[in-house]
Amino acid sequence: MKKLWWGLVAVPVSFVASLMGLETLTFVTAIIAIIPLAGLIGRATEDLAIHTGPRIGGLLNATFGNVTELIIAVFLILAGEAEVVKVTITGSIIGNLLLVLGAAFLFGGIKYREQEFNSRVAGMHTASLVLAVVGIMMPALFHGAVPNASFAAEETVSLGVAGVLIVLYLSSLVFSFVTHQDIFAIYHEQETARYSRRASGALLAGATVLVALESELLVSSLEGATETLGMSKLFVGLILIPIVGNAAEHSSAVFLAMKNKVDTAIEIAVGSSTQIALFIAPLLIFISLAVGKPMDFFFSGFEVAVVGMSAAIVAFIALDGRSNWLEGAQLIAAYIIMGISFYFL
Repeated sequence: MKKLWWGLVAVPVSFVASLMGLETLTFVTAIIAIIPLAGLIGRATEDLAIHTGPRIGGLLNATFGNVTELIIAVFLILAGEAEVVKVTITGSIIGNLLLVLGAAFLFGGIKYREQEFNSRVAGMHTASLVLAVVGIMMPALFHGAVPNASFAAEETVSLGVAGVLIVLYLSSLVFSFVTHQDIFAIYHEQETARYSRRASGALLAGATVLVALESELLVSSLEGATETLGMSKLFVGLILIPIVGNAAEHSSAVFLAMKNKVDTAIEIAVGSSTQIALFIAPLLIFISLAVGKPMDFFFSGFEVAVVGMSAAIVAFIALDGRSNWLEGAQLIAAYIIMGISFYFL
């Protein structure tokens, strides 16, 4: 985490660049600034979790696990960039499943010939992901079958599917932290908090506010910066925003795997994807309606396909409860192939 603190210098630079109307510099520095800020949110949440105990701490981690992506997505919705929001959701899911988990398996496998993990827990997450893929796929199929459907019908389908996925996510929290907490006991190791409860709360609040400000700068400079840099908005949503929002969390998963704590690495990578698919994405549908910028739940066939394939690949790899460096390389290769395709989409 300390290695990321240099990025905080970009916070004041981004504000100055925005005041001077330098869109490209604003965009770049906002991205750099969000990386350590997201790390601070993660650190503060972890410390609060230690102070509050396993059950409430687990809920805190589940709640704030993807708050950075949520904040950025809300500002994108306010700016009318619904398509970028949807591709960001796609990028976050496949980024966690393929890039993060792949890197964890690769570097952990280089250090250890073979690593073992709880295939039962991994199976629960992948099963939820498959159900989320079904939830994402059905509105797309409806849209294709009834292209001239009324706005009311499309919104009803979107809200209905989103509501069911949120209920499923909340049910998984009850399962994990109440009725079957013993299954996930491995993730609640005793640690020492770096900050007091009050300092952790203040740090969490301050970092979240700064992430919101930087997200506004990033979104406001998106149009001009992408034209100058020669990148499409979809590529920014698929690759840059997911990597930036989870950079600190991604590095944690890799370091944990290198310490042979591959179960926790899987919880970070696959658990984060599950939260995005079952909670963050559906929640954004309701938020978009609340702010008067309704966004539908109709993902393109390309997006549905890459999420479905990613979930299937991880589910297949998780069957035997063992991992090695080659499986990590295979996951990363799949991510690169999908990224190349999206770059020219």
